[in-house]
Amino acid sequence: MRIRRTSRLLVPALAGLAALSLTACQNGTGTRDEGASAPVAAVSPAPPAEQSASGTGTATGTGKGAATGTDTATGKGTGKGAGKGADTAKGGARNASDKLDSVLCNGSNTKVTAQPVPRPLNHMLITVTNTGSKACDLTYFPVLRFDQMQWVPQGVKETQPQTVTTLAPGESGYAGVLLSAADGSGKGGATAKKLTVGFQGRTPNSNGGAAATPSLPAGGVYYDTSLQVTYWQPTMDEALSW
Repeated sequence: MRIRRTSRLLVPALAGLAALSLTACQNGTGTRDEGASAPVAAVSPAPPAEQSASGTGTATGTGKGAATGTDTATGKGTGKGAGKGADTAKGGARNASDKLDSVLCNGSNTKVTAQPVPRPLNHMLITVTNTGSKACDLTYFPVLRFDQMQWVPQGVKETQPQTVTTLAPGESGYAGVLLSAADGSGKGGATAKKLTVGFQGRTPNSNGGAAATPSLPAGGVYYDTSLQVTYWQPTMDEALSW
C-alpha cells in the first residue's frame, strides 16, 4: 500500500518537471547553468540628470554643451562665452578710450632738448619728454628754425614710422638732425645761437600748438643747406640710425 501511494505522487512531479523543461526550450533560453553568474543587463539605469548635464557642461560651454539642452550645460557655456566676450569688449573699449584721450605733443606739455652728438658725424639729437598727465602724439617731423632762417628742412621720408609715435606721461620721443654735409658740399653755412622746434597737427604742415625753444651749446651750432631731420621716433637709436 505505501509503495503504490509513493508511485502516484512521483508521477505528477515528473510531469511538472517535463513541462518546465519544454517551456524553457520554447522560449529559446535553454537550460541555464546554475553554477555560472547571470550576465549584466544590457540596459543600465540612466544616470541622474544633474550628473549628465554637469559632465557635458564642463566642455567649455561650446556648441556641444548647448546642444544637450540641459540647464547646467547651457548655463556654463553661456557664462563662459559671455565673460570672454565682455572682457574682449572691455579691452577694446579701453584701447579706443586711450586713443581718444591722447592729445598732441607740443611746447606746452613737453620738455624739449637739443644736443649735438659725436656720431653720426654732424648730427644733433632732439629729445621730447611728455610732462603732461595724458598720452600725447608726436606727428610727422619737427619743424626746425635756426635763428631767423627763412626756410624749413623737410623730413626724410625713409624715416617715417608705420604708426604715430605716442608718448605716455614721462616717456620720450626723438628726432635726428643732419646739420651739415660731412664732405663740405653744403652751401650757405652759418652758426646758429637759437633753435625753435615747432610741432605739427593731425594733418601735414598744420599747427600742432605751442613751439619750444631748447637751449643750444654756448658756441652755437653750425648748419648748411644739407640740413635735414627725421620723423619722430620712439627710440634714440632709430633717430640716429639715419
